[in-house]
Amino acid sequence: MDFITGETLCVDKPLGWTSFDVVKRLRGALLHRLHRKKMKVGHAGTLDPLATGVMIVVTGRSTKLIEQLQAGVKEYVATIRLGATTPSFDLETEIDATYPTDHIDLALIESVLPQFRGRIEQVPPAFSACKVDGHRAYKMARKGHEVELKPKVLVIDEIEILSFDPATHDLTLRIVCSKGTYIRALARDIGKALSSGGHLTALRRTRVGDITAEGCMTVDEAVNLIRTTPIEMPDTEESLSTDNAIITNKEEKD
Repeated sequence: MDFITGETLCVDKPLGWTSFDVVKRLRGALLHRLHRKKMKVGHAGTLDPLATGVMIVVTGRSTKLIEQLQAGVKEYVATIRLGATTPSFDLETEIDATYPTDHIDLALIESVLPQFRGRIEQVPPAFSACKVDGHRAYKMARKGHEVELKPKVLVIDEIEILSFDPATHDLTLRIVCSKGTYIRALARDIGKALSSGGHLTALRRTRVGDITAEGCMTVDEAVNLIRTTPIEMPDTEESLSTDNAIITNKEEKD
């Protein structure tokens, strides 16, 4: 493998890890294996620490492909707890309000989901990497500041009910969508459409483009590959002239 000219590593991000954690771990292994101090490593599509699944890591000159890779259609399996909301729309923050759920059944859920298919507008969560007056929204939100974000246009190709538990009001969905979709915001909006509330309790990205979770390595497997695979060296040292930086995109908390 030629990590300097560029390689793509498909990793199944573990629960509790940030996307930065994954990049840092693989980058450290690469620098150690290649005996150098500088190297570009990036990823195509951030996953929240509370999410798992497909994460595409690119090295060397392949970092130029980040925009192209993250443009791929994404598939998620998401579990939404109906009847309660949190400021972050997931488990990062505590429940701030509860709502009636006795009226919610499978038929009602099936009747509201069509409004979330196709081309829609979505207001990103305050706890996101979107910028407001040059500042990250999540940093402002964590300090208790009011954050107002403009709606963004996105496309949801498919949204399918996998299960619904009337006892816990946990709704599990399979969602196929465009880049930039905030599944946490979708949980919020579905809760509102059901005249209740909702927040995300589990999220797994199962596909990005043609790359599926089944085809991904664990972080440890990726590190072992870096440590043991035969290494090819490029003809030039162009990559050494780059900044010692970790490149990421800003699609924080899909």
